[in-house]
Amino acid sequence: MERRKFLQNAGIAGILAAGAAPAVHAQSAPTIRWRLASSFPKALDTIYGAAETFSKAVSEATGGKFTISVHAGGELMPAFGVVDGVQQGTVECAHTAPYYFFGKDDTFAIDCAIPFGLNSRQMTAWMYEGNGMKLLREFYAGYNIVNFPMGNTGAQMGGWYRKEIKSLADIKGLKMRIGGFGGKVLSAIGGVPQNIPGGEIYQALEKGTIDATEWVGPYDDEKLGFVKVAKHYYYPGWWEGGPQLSLYVNQKAYDALPADYKAILASAASHAHIVMQAKYDAKNPAALKRLVSAGAKLHQFDKSIMMAAYQAAMALYDDLSTKNPAWKKVYTDYAAFRDEQHLWFRFTEAGFDNFMQSGRFATAKTAPAPKKK
Repeated sequence: MERRKFLQNAGIAGILAAGAAPAVHAQSAPTIRWRLASSFPKALDTIYGAAETFSKAVSEATGGKFTISVHAGGELMPAFGVVDGVQQGTVECAHTAPYYFFGKDDTFAIDCAIPFGLNSRQMTAWMYEGNGMKLLREFYAGYNIVNFPMGNTGAQMGGWYRKEIKSLADIKGLKMRIGGFGGKVLSAIGGVPQNIPGGEIYQALEKGTIDATEWVGPYDDEKLGFVKVAKHYYYPGWWEGGPQLSLYVNQKAYDALPADYKAILASAASHAHIVMQAKYDAKNPAALKRLVSAGAKLHQFDKSIMMAAYQAAMALYDDLSTKNPAWKKVYTDYAAFRDEQHLWFRFTEAGFDNFMQSGRFATAKTAPAPKKK
């Protein structure tokens, strides 16, 4: 059967599910070898592992004809050097958190997470069914990059603190490792943001170089050992309600791919996108229990801190919209989509979740059934 006809009839999702596609095994299929530079250490099997999930899916769907080797942060280039690496063609692709690169342009952050932004489901909806992908593809064209959503952690925790944070006054002068763009808002409410790669955070916290850190959530935080040097664990991570990871592909390398391989690349990325959050959602509950047993003290951020951060974030976005045309173009659409999503989620997801997570469900489950008349 002709390769393209097979793909059209079977669908890429079916090919990936089957694990092997006879049509793509055809001798006419080109043999391609790529390298992927990750911004993450191998020890983080969830976030680093998304790239491995992606690579495996591409290889299986092409019968090993298209292989992508995955390299941890620092192996081929610095963790924060991957945009330059892909842009210049040093590597064909990279897996990273786009907000690491807000120093190049604040618009990068919208492709990952901005304070008080979209949650993970809303972000995926904006990218695939809203204008997110279209707008960001236009933006990344200026960097010779083709982007694909490839992972989301879900809403994150608010980080580890050596001392309690009871009010806004405790934020003043706080040196905190915080990913990328969120540091702008932390700075606006008095904190001192530090941008440190994942593999270097523990040492900085242990030595007192920083007073606090955030990373992702219980599963990864346990692996990084933060509970050993900072006991106060806060929530929610208002700066990361649904941080999306991205696959960056060099434009020239992408254009050189056959149409079949381009389709497989996109499907493999979306597959890894789903698997990554599934892993976090499955692993975080048990990890949180273990952290509490190890001495972690859970705290919810005071509402005064949340409100001050929210107001600072909205002021920042208004300011950026007057200064940065690229930001304004993407954020205007993003914000409108966010408002529509809140209108919907407040009645459905939030209503259901509030009931199920309030403790009432346990009572309802054991309540006697009503008597039949």
